[in-house]
Amino acid sequence: MTRPTAFIDGCRATHVTLERHIAGLTDEVARQPSLLPDWTVGHVLTHLARNADSVVRRVEGAMRDEVVDQYVGGREGRANEIEAGANRSAAELIADVHTTDAAVDALLASAPDDIWDRLTRPVGGGEQPVTAVVFSRWREVEVHLVDLGLGYLPSQWPAGVVDEWLPGMVIGLHQRADANALLAWTLGRGPAPELIPWG
Repeated sequence: MTRPTAFIDGCRATHVTLERHIAGLTDEVARQPSLLPDWTVGHVLTHLARNADSVVRRVEGAMRDEVVDQYVGGREGRANEIEAGANRSAAELIADVHTTDAAVDALLASAPDDIWDRLTRPVGGGEQPVTAVVFSRWREVEVHLVDLGLGYLPSQWPAGVVDEWLPGMVIGLHQRADANALLAWTLGRGPAPELIPWG
């Protein structure tokens, strides 16, 4: 498998965008509700930092030719880490995001060319190649940039992330909505159906 240069570049660019959007973050804004149910802005930023750690963990595992779990302790461990870090000061949240973004960027830039098809294990189970880990980081940051509620909109998503992600999301729509309502909508014969949330 070839080096996923477009995904690596996408990660680097989205990290720049994320850090630009949170540069002026205050403690008050960090405590505000995000656009995700039951999560503040601090929760979302902590999740993004711990997700970055998980990318580093899995890529380093692949470099050792080991299949490594995304999060220590699985979903429960992930949730505990997010909750533990969500109420930190804005300065701490910004520093955490900056440090972990930089760690991902440095590792992806220096990773050897023979690791991209090696397998890793996401929190949902199964296995996926390192290339998928890189793309998942890119899309994760882009989606959660919107979820922060700080002015970044879906219309600002880069074409590269949309082109890569959308086909798979469309294929899976039938699993997230009433099939008849979904078909009617695609035929212009009804309103968009209610979707089970993604993620």
